[in-house]
Amino acid sequence: MTTFRALVRSCMSHHIAIVEDEAALAENYRDALRRQGFRVSVHRDRQSASAAFLRHLPDLAIIDVGLGDDIEGGFDLCRELRSQSPELPIVFLTARDSELDIISGLRLGADDYLTKSISQAHMLARIVALFRRVRALRVPELREHVIAQGPLTLNVERMTAHWREQPVPLTVTEFWMVHTLARHPGHVKNRQQLMESANVVLDDNTITSHVKRIRRKFESLDNSFSAIETAYGMGYRWLGD
Repeated sequence: MTTFRALVRSCMSHHIAIVEDEAALAENYRDALRRQGFRVSVHRDRQSASAAFLRHLPDLAIIDVGLGDDIEGGFDLCRELRSQSPELPIVFLTARDSELDIISGLRLGADDYLTKSISQAHMLARIVALFRRVRALRVPELREHVIAQGPLTLNVERMTAHWREQPVPLTVTEFWMVHTLARHPGHVKNRQQLMESANVVLDDNTITSHVKRIRRKFESLDNSFSAIETAYGMGYRWLGD
């Protein structure tokens, strides 16, 4: 099995762009990623980042939501980037942690939404997972990597989900939560198990918010979606056909 260290090595030399208006924070992120072998560029505002991205797209973009006086500049930049490249990994890294902001970021096409309280190790793990997904999209699909449960299809190598043959835009965290639930239909998975499956440390309210967003994404494709059931006081289960 590929180790996490090997996955990091396979991602080295990738270019990561950081868009962050706080100089000290930007430098901390830059230095941490450079120590892992990434090439890193830093942009302090939306205008300079947009100009740079028109010349050359990075392999992954890490964006703050508020950029100086432009309180939603990161959202606008995400929209621009997504129109330029549907497959470019985009991560929000911000102090803004309201559910409305998180939902807005994900709806604009971000692959992940992280808060600045995240550890550097955790951030690196999420970045490597995104690069792994991008790399997997470029290789032929293998049947053994596919999990099918009724209308749901998960490709573990590509980290993609489809519901009734329509793509579901899950983040990395959401994908692994759905994967954990769908692998064993009818079995209740508690919050600790969901955290472990996604390799994250979250409080109960955040787990609940993730599940709500997952449900909304499926419901946007199928308003009769009811495959994720709450087992009150215990956790969640995936209902099979």
